Amino acid sequence: MRGSHSAGLVVALIQAGIDVQWTVGISSGATNASNYVTRDVWRAHASFTTFAQDRRFGGLRSLARGNGIFNAEFIYQQSGLPLESLPFDWDGFAGSNREWKIGAFDADSGETVYWGRKDSPTLGDLLNRVQASAAMPVLMPMVRFDGHTYVDGAIGSSGGIALDAAQADGFEKFFVVLTQQRSFVKAPEGHDRFLRRYFRKYPAVYEALRTRHERYNRTRDEVLELEKAGRAYVFAPEIKPVSNGERRLAVLEASYRAGYEQAQRELPAIREFLGLA
Repeated sequence: MRGSHSAGLVVALIQAGIDVQWTVGISSGATNASNYVTRDVWRAHASFTTFAQDRRFGGLRSLARGNGIFNAEFIYQQSGLPLESLPFDWDGFAGSNREWKIGAFDADSGETVYWGRKDSPTLGDLLNRVQASAAMPVLMPMVRFDGHTYVDGAIGSSGGIALDAAQADGFEKFFVVLTQQRSFVKAPEGHDRFLRRYFRKYPAVYEALRTRHERYNRTRDEVLELEKAGRAYVFAPEIKPVSNGERRLAVLEASYRAGYEQAQRELPAIREFLGLA
């Protein structure tokens, strides 16, 4: 739900006509990146605000049924279908020439995988991959398809900031969207004994969780160094972000509004960095 702040930026960029041609997202960023590509202002806002009020969204009952504290099957599969509560604009996505990538963590191999358009020829393929990218360990079920098992891409090679994907595609300047304040330093995960036992069949997931803070902090430091060198623009919350599990509409709307208003203030600087001023 920290993606509510980033969603405000997404809407501001779309409304301002800022059309970045290459986008990558991980976890909540997979949803925001996908909504940005389709230019769907309504869905970008609703995904992290009003949608959380749906009684099917999740909770302890969902967890007890094995669907996760967030009901991932509903959130990432059912709701995105036509005529459902959060329909994804597949025609807009398929008809766009913007490059789109999202990342997930392969629980079997321990590798980070980034999927692009060619990996999602149908709406079902896209929904599977967005769900995999955002499958928070323990709180959501792992996602299985094509003979692989996936969890949240945030535990992968970059620690959740997909700088490595952009670098691998040859980019040298980066517009980076963070869900934490720029001063945030990630601490070790904790609950080591529980995680080791919970993921005993997937030791790569346990190891990635155990060391994620190292990769996040390393990538964050690299991003801030790139910013100093004029090679990155960093959009980070000015306020403390909401918790991952936040569902109160007033709190989520306030987070969204803060992101939107911050983006409006920064639009001149964003345009200048992107060469659009």
